[in-house]
Amino acid sequence: MQFRHSDAIWQAFPELRAGALYLDAIHADADVETAIAAFSTIAEARLSLAQEGEFPEIQAWRRGFSRMGLKPTQYRSASEALLRRFRQEHGLPRLHPLVDLCNAISLAFAIPIAAFDTEQITGDLEVRRAGGHETYLTFGGEIEHPEVNEVIFADGAERAHARRWTNRQSGLSAVRQQTRSVLIVAEALHATAGEDIGRLVATLSEALAHHWAVQPKTAMLSLASPRFEF
Repeated sequence: MQFRHSDAIWQAFPELRAGALYLDAIHADADVETAIAAFSTIAEARLSLAQEGEFPEIQAWRRGFSRMGLKPTQYRSASEALLRRFRQEHGLPRLHPLVDLCNAISLAFAIPIAAFDTEQITGDLEVRRAGGHETYLTFGGEIEHPEVNEVIFADGAERAHARRWTNRQSGLSAVRQQTRSVLIVAEALHATAGEDIGRLVATLSEALAHHWAVQPKTAMLSLASPRFEF
């Protein structure tokens, strides 16, 4: 199985930096609360100085959404949505230890992180422009079709596992109690994205190894090396 961004995405967003991790020994019994508290403290300290909309990581995604023809205050990157909710509610709901850990690290880095149950993905997964015929399953169980040219995570069965790039994941491949194998993707567009994605991947890899006792396979992706095989 492979994960990649299409050449067209790299060409349209040359500032993109991405990291990917794969782990095949996930379970829902890990205790990640101490780690969540530590990463949340980092986010709280940063939010005490400025709101998330002033962060360069968030501003870069807003510009990216504008270039995709989206209103950035109507459709927010996942990291901005998490930070906004965290600032307003002083916490996030618990969903699954892996998802909760990824969300906390996303808060600390202000970078969107997506986690996919690979058993629900057919063939390879590619970030590309949509043709408009692909199917997307909402968390409410409804079927949608992405807009033509919308950036999606598409698999070999023409199913969209995320819409509007980093805006919204699909309910189909969401991590659940029975999930065992996971692909995690982090993407950024800001000026220091390469350095920050590298730190994020290292931080997340260490946390995954600690809590699930398995070293994940990792990769840094670029136009020159766009594929992650796992």
